[in-house]
Parts: sequence; structure tokens; C-alpha cells
Amino acid sequence: MPKYQPGDYVKAEFKDEDTGESEWMWVLVDSCDDGEGVLFGRLDNEPVVGTGLRLGDELAVSYEKVVEHRKAKDFGKQ
Repeated sequence: MPKYQPGDYVKAEFKDEDTGESEWMWVLVDSCDDGEGVLFGRLDNEPVVGTGLRLGDELAVSYEKVVEHRKAKDFGKQ
């Protein structure tokens, strides 16, 4: 079974290359490649830091950047 499933949410770090500022944002997983350690998905929140990203952008994210993982059914639970 893959580490992440379609419909899962991961929080990943995104760094602005110009300022060095980081922001942690949610990505909705579409698919993943466990062999390469990369997931593919869509940005699920509007960035605050000027990373050049926008809500809904399609992304490839290294597993190394993931700081939190939640199943869709658990997303609203604290």
C-alpha cells in the first residue's frame, strides 16, 4: 500500500527563494510515487508568503517536505 492515498492531506513546507521565508501549507494528494518519495497533488490553501503559488496549483512534493499527514475523514478533528 502506498504511503499516501488519493484524497489524503499533507502539510508541507514551501520556501520563498527570494526572502527565505517558509510557509507550511496543505496539499490534497492525487497520487504518489513511493519509489521516488514524491507525491502529486493540489495546493489546498491560499498562500500568505510570496511563494508564487496559488490555491489549486498542481504540485510535486518530496516526502522530505511533509510535516503532517491526515486522512480526509480526520481532517476536521483535532
